Amino acid sequence: VVIGCILGDGAMRCKKNALLEINHSAKQKSYVDWKYDSLRRFVATPPKIRRGGYNRVAYRFTTRSLPELTVLYKQFYKDYIKIIPRGLKIKPLSLAIWFMDDGCKSHRAIYLNTQKFDLKSQMQLIRFLEKQFKIKASLNKDKIYYRLRIAVASVQKFKSIVRPYILPQFNYKLPS
Repeated sequence: VVIGCILGDGAMRCKKNALLEINHSAKQKSYVDWKYDSLRRFVATPPKIRRGGYNRVAYRFTTRSLPELTVLYKQFYKDYIKIIPRGLKIKPLSLAIWFMDDGCKSHRAIYLNTQKFDLKSQMQLIRFLEKQFKIKASLNKDKIYYRLRIAVASVQKFKSIVRPYILPQFNYKLPS
């Protein structure tokens, strides 16, 4: 769950030990609650509503600062910037969480909004998807940034891997 969150919308901070912040729109309360239930043993305070700028209403929680998370922070962050570590291996659940956080569809294609990663990291993700899951992906320019596009020929394979873990409210993200 943690790795899926890191690949997606999760953010980590570290002083002595790292913590993971889960922060989504209040409209995704049930999704945040699901993540909270999955990570409860690492969390001291349950999710709360937080009002931000531009009338944004978020629902969020943070884990405690823990040595176990510090290990992941050191793998996934360099100079406070999220990166993809070499030799990354994830489970289908992590792939599904990443997709629920950052995935979308356009007609028959699937996109993973990886714009927060630099091009080197995005190329690593493409190689990772091919090597670990036999999923073909490429870079797709979205305005001035790049994101990953799952090849139409690999969409059914992608769906078969993530579908058992996709929460019902995210089924709309998968092409028919």
